[in-house]
Amino acid sequence: MDHVIIGAGPAGVVAAETLRKTDPGANVTIIGDETEPPYSRMALPYYLIKRIGENGTYLRKDTGHFGNLGIAVKYGRVAKVEPGQHRVTLQDGQHLGYDRLLIATGSRPVPPPIPGVDLPGVHPCWTLEDGRNIARLAQPGAKVVLMGAGFIGCIILEALAKRGVELTVVEMADRMVPRMMSQTAGTMIKKWCETKGVRVLTSTKVTSIEKAKGGTLVMRLDTGAELPADLVISATGVRPNVEFLQGAGIDVDHGVLINDRFQTSAPDIYAAGDVAQGRDFSTGEYSVQAIQPTAVDHGRTAAFNMAGRDVRHQGSVNMNVLDTMGLVSSSFGLWMGAKGGDAAELHEPEAFRYLNLQFQGDVVVGAHSIGLTQHVGVLRGLIQTRLHLKDWKDRLRKDPTRIMEAYLGSTQLVA
Repeated sequence: MDHVIIGAGPAGVVAAETLRKTDPGANVTIIGDETEPPYSRMALPYYLIKRIGENGTYLRKDTGHFGNLGIAVKYGRVAKVEPGQHRVTLQDGQHLGYDRLLIATGSRPVPPPIPGVDLPGVHPCWTLEDGRNIARLAQPGAKVVLMGAGFIGCIILEALAKRGVELTVVEMADRMVPRMMSQTAGTMIKKWCETKGVRVLTSTKVTSIEKAKGGTLVMRLDTGAELPADLVISATGVRPNVEFLQGAGIDVDHGVLINDRFQTSAPDIYAAGDVAQGRDFSTGEYSVQAIQPTAVDHGRTAAFNMAGRDVRHQGSVNMNVLDTMGLVSSSFGLWMGAKGGDAAELHEPEAFRYLNLQFQGDVVVGAHSIGLTQHVGVLRGLIQTRLHLKDWKDRLRKDPTRIMEAYLGSTQLVA
């Protein structure tokens, strides 16, 4: 059996390792489109603050890891997939046959449609090469503008601040991390960043980037203001890498459409990670969840099915945990609320503490929090188990922090 995996990110690596254990006699090949060992994008901020070197970003630190497991790692970009011939074609013309194929090509940054976004000195923070470019330009005292205060932007933000740059964040939404935080919570994170010396401009758009004298840049805003910059970092969103599948007959929406076994519409072809439109645990609908825990979960389960096991996926819980300059925030499930549901809230702005629980009946279906790290595991457990809280719901409405007591009480572990 020949298993071929397109993509060397977390989904692809975990899938390859799972296939080696589950189908020990098979050939397993990973195709990566970068000439780097498989690495984690989530480690780039630690690289930028010099907590780790480049090898610290690698998903597997042992240089002989894949070879020792009998997993071949091949470098090249796939140009097309031919399901009828059970083969993939690389851009250099090489063909690679497969019995089972996994598409785990992840996503890529999408630059905003503004003039000047392709100028030298404007970079995403997505690849290890991007990290090298940013480290070169983000010297102490440099003027740096970060476009986008979403999840990716806020991960980069702390690393930039620790490098001693003069940092300004520009976000077009009315709050920071708008896809995981409410207005109240997102505004609290903004205020926290400002207390740490970071300038944050929300409800603001960049209209153009222009080259200034001396090789620096100037950013023009829709407010009429201008921002000088030695470095501009674009963190305005990502898009699944699906273009190479054109003409392959594989159904694609926003991402590659899969069923609950991670099978695509083409026989013997599976998809996992940021590129896959998988089931959302909370809604039952299919969507792209571009976060590393989901990618790892996808890769493992897809591999089981590729190896012949019948493992159905119950859906991934939408989960984000973010550390922004020491302030930890998290969101789970239907954090924005469910139709017909109600909520409980703790709001302590001076202490930078916030907790919001979303209920449907007596079940917690979503939550988001700031400054309350001890609740992260329990919140996910409550949502994933769909535990009926009964009388504990009323107690949580009075004091949402009693989550652990509610969990234990509802499972009859305590009186």
